[in-house]
Amino acid sequence: MAKTLENWFSSWFDTPYYHILYRDRGYEEAGLFMKNLTSFLRLPKGSTILDLACGKGRHSLFLSKLDFEVTGVDLSQNSIEFAKQFENSKLHFQVHDMCKPMDKEFDAVFNLFTSFGYFEAEEDNFRTIKAIKEELKEEGHGVIDFMNVKKVIRNLIPSEVKTVKGIDFRITRNYHGGYILKNIAFHDEDESYNFTEKVKALTLEDFKEYFDRAGINLKHIFGSYQLEKYDEKESDRLILVFSK
Repeated sequence: MAKTLENWFSSWFDTPYYHILYRDRGYEEAGLFMKNLTSFLRLPKGSTILDLACGKGRHSLFLSKLDFEVTGVDLSQNSIEFAKQFENSKLHFQVHDMCKPMDKEFDAVFNLFTSFGYFEAEEDNFRTIKAIKEELKEEGHGVIDFMNVKKVIRNLIPSEVKTVKGIDFRITRNYHGGYILKNIAFHDEDESYNFTEKVKALTLEDFKEYFDRAGINLKHIFGSYQLEKYDEKESDRLILVFSK
């Protein structure tokens, strides 16, 4: 019988298989994005940055190398334990629920690589937006890097098999009930596993509604890690820059 664990984002992200499947994510691209973004925001060296839902800390690490004071937080205990090997005087990691505000304010709060919209309860998405607002200093910058759902839905690959480290990950995708769903099934060491990634298909209009409710000012919208203009049909990303 296949193992299916509850609360997909905390259980799936905490398994070693998540990191095996996504092991080839672009570190070079992540570094370029951080350089482009911090340069655009004109963040002085030594600025404090919260990397919200940091995973294993790849963006946090790049930011610390750019001489920023970085705190990386994530709900995954295993990811944070891995990231802690990179800690230094300018880089720290801790387990934290993004729905709740941290007990300090930052010059910038970054939520990167579609680390939003995972919650079953719609109100938790709004709670996260309000938490980010509380975590920002008066002149601070908030950034949410989300997928461009309109392009993603239009180009969904229904099914494929990815073989990584000898494991065949059978992946199916669909759009249903306002969510983009990715089912991942595989077999390893005499056990079968089945996980479903479920991300709310949030559009620019949805984020604008969140921001209006929270009293947040949307200042810039980009469609790529090169900070190109957002186009809802062609852009790969939806990158939102905002302030209190």
